[in-house]
Amino acid sequence: MEIFSKELTDTDVRVRFSFPTHCLEHLDFAGSNFVDLRVKDSCGELRVIRCLKRNGDYEKPVLSRGWLKFVADYGLRVGDKAVLLREDDHSLGSQFRIEARRRIVLFGGEAWGEVTRAT
Repeated sequence: MEIFSKELTDTDVRVRFSFPTHCLEHLDFAGSNFVDLRVKDSCGELRVIRCLKRNGDYEKPVLSRGWLKFVADYGLRVGDKAVLLREDDHSLGSQFRIEARRRIVLFGGEAWGEVTRAT
């Protein structure tokens, strides 16, 4: 199940990644203002990415610690897309899967292709 899909902005690739507030319903903060998400990436590696939410009336969530390493590992840039999906992998201990996608133009049509890890 897809939780969110978002085209990356300059702030997303340089500082932190913000995503829609309605996605908070899929995360368990257990009374805290942050949760460490155990996420499987496209290569099957377990990553821990911290999700913070603001206190107060506007709880805008952001991915912080661990996010910029994911950006660097996959060579992400403005205009690429990040997708977070709900996917339990009991052997890995993850609850989510994160994918990176890049717009490709092929024979005059556009599509989104999966981005693999930068080497």
